[in-house]
Amino acid sequence: MLRYSLRRLLIGVGMLLALSVLIFAMLRLTPGDPIDAYIDPNIPMSSSDLAELRATLGLDQPLPVQYLGWLRQALTGNLGYSIKRPDQPVLGLVLSRVGPTVLLMGSAIAIAIVAGIATGVISAVRRNSVADLSLSVFAVTGISSPPFLSALVGLYLFSVYFNWMPSGGMLTPGQEFSIADLLHHLILPATLLAVAQTALIMRYMRASMLEVLSQDYVRTARAKGVFEFWVITKHALRNALLPVITLIGSTIGLAIGGAIFIESVFNWPGMGLLMVDAVEGRDYPVIMGSTLVIGACVIVVNLLTDLAYAVVDPRIKVG
Repeated sequence: MLRYSLRRLLIGVGMLLALSVLIFAMLRLTPGDPIDAYIDPNIPMSSSDLAELRATLGLDQPLPVQYLGWLRQALTGNLGYSIKRPDQPVLGLVLSRVGPTVLLMGSAIAIAIVAGIATGVISAVRRNSVADLSLSVFAVTGISSPPFLSALVGLYLFSVYFNWMPSGGMLTPGQEFSIADLLHHLILPATLLAVAQTALIMRYMRASMLEVLSQDYVRTARAKGVFEFWVITKHALRNALLPVITLIGSTIGLAIGGAIFIESVFNWPGMGLLMVDAVEGRDYPVIMGSTLVIGACVIVVNLLTDLAYAVVDPRIKVG
């Protein structure tokens, strides 16, 4: 198991390095000059001043040299300073946004896992019933709806039309912090973020349960007179969970992509909103730093998913 974990960890480090190269190259290939993000357009600068500033920032060097310089500083924990917030280091700025994003994504994933598995089991056990057809329609709708559309529709219905939930933010301005207020702001964006994942998990869980329920050992358990509840929960559910566990790990990336839209729509102060602001302001150091942190989180989650899959299924040989 240790050798397997180390091998997966080395693969993850390689993927993270490749991701940083890709993002660095894409940022440099975008239209415009990076030096424009560092200067005030209202203050005229001579060509010599621009050349001096370009040399100070290292932008006159070839791209490989610029990347290696950034990577050398990143390995020491120095991700530079934000262009739009010159007094704030990127690492501190990114870490300050990790908490709200983890809270939003963790809540959404928890909702998706519980609701997806429960509805998948119900849909498989009640196959071709009204409940099965209704849940299948929900699943197809949820999978087909992009996060920004779900966010806008949910915002209009529950915040504007019914006025049940706040339309944005993480806490009510001017009020003291309270868990109830935080949950009141959290439940709508977390639920909307969980819609696509819930639908995906439900479909996989239904298909996996239908396959397991047709196995001989399930029929044997029923023939022996085992109560149906224990047939489902003890004999079928655990084996049906194996492909779903892998799916849950792979949907973390989907949740991160959805969180960027959800945080933008609901003004949730997380890393998604930080990235959108950084892209709009061409804040290159923040884009690189936040991408690196998000990529590291996805790789760690995938590693934990692989380990969990090996633990749940003893037939899998690692090493």
